Amino acid sequence: MEQIKDFINIISAPQISFTAIILLFFFIFPPNDLFYKIHRGLRIHKLWTKGGGITIFSFLTIFFIFGITDQNFRMIVTKPDNVPIVALLYLVVFFLWFSLKQAYDNDKRIDEGKGPNEAEDAKQKVLVWPDLVYIELIAMVSVAALLLVWAVALGAPLEEPANPTVSPNPSKAPWYFLGLQEMLVYFDPWIAGVLFPTVIMLGFISIPFLDNNRKGSGYFTFKERKMAISIFLFFWLVLWIFLITTGTFLRGPNWNFFGPFEYWDKHKLVALTNVNLSELFYMVWQNKQLPSNILLREMPGFLLVGAYLGLLPLILAKTLFKKVYERLGPIRYSVFIIFLLIAISLPIKMYLRWGFNIKYLVSIPEFFFNI
Repeated sequence: MEQIKDFINIISAPQISFTAIILLFFFIFPPNDLFYKIHRGLRIHKLWTKGGGITIFSFLTIFFIFGITDQNFRMIVTKPDNVPIVALLYLVVFFLWFSLKQAYDNDKRIDEGKGPNEAEDAKQKVLVWPDLVYIELIAMVSVAALLLVWAVALGAPLEEPANPTVSPNPSKAPWYFLGLQEMLVYFDPWIAGVLFPTVIMLGFISIPFLDNNRKGSGYFTFKERKMAISIFLFFWLVLWIFLITTGTFLRGPNWNFFGPFEYWDKHKLVALTNVNLSELFYMVWQNKQLPSNILLREMPGFLLVGAYLGLLPLILAKTLFKKVYERLGPIRYSVFIIFLLIAISLPIKMYLRWGFNIKYLVSIPEFFFNI
């Protein structure tokens, strides 16, 4: 048992778990025809059938039952603040399975020359009264009963009155902000707390204006919208749910990482020296002092960021995203690719921190500007 727990603690490290998720993601949610063929060949689509759903939920339940026998795991998971996140994981898995099951059922029907299930449902007339009202009434009573049982079974996570001289360790934001708090490990506060939330909101607002593909409108499908669904699920699962889960269960005192079966030691010290790209470029690679001129000092970072946001979109328009560029046109493609590259900069920055201890690509503390 202890060997299994130690192994899970090791593979739960962000460097390992995040890499494994990315490598597996594009086979589970294929974004193009090549990955889709591999996906079908490996029969991964069976995950979204009835039997596959039972397998997924059984594996998740067995993991929690096994973990609850460990004191450290139990103290974290049963904490009143964290119980909703456990429920969140089950809900995410359920609705992801349910929606993709409907999508693959429709894809099968379309391949057979039939219409999607939603077309059949549209032929049936459903009245607001009593059908919809009864459903809403049942849902309202069920949620009220759940909240009542929840309030009785779990004590409110109230602590002592706030003391301005003492901060909790770890000091965590509410669960819906934990993803942003995790981003603070890799980005400056103005990027993690201002730029990324703004990009997320503008990105969601722009989706109806950017996406002119009429396929899949009004019915569930995966085969006809592979790239759109894969990109959305990557942002949602990998760049949001993963960060929330990590911040909730795996970040302990001093915001250090702890495995799910590891004791949260407040005295844990992690030897880590972070350097800026300019320091790495001049002081390490060239064995020189940093230039006194700010622009010259940070020129490597500016060139790298400029090439990433200015040159890479042009290269992608001629190669990987050629069909996307032809379908969207230059203006909508430019908006789409900038939003996409800004979002992808998060995993890139995470790997730069893990692999090279790079703190900032551009560091101008004189003007509180860091990238």
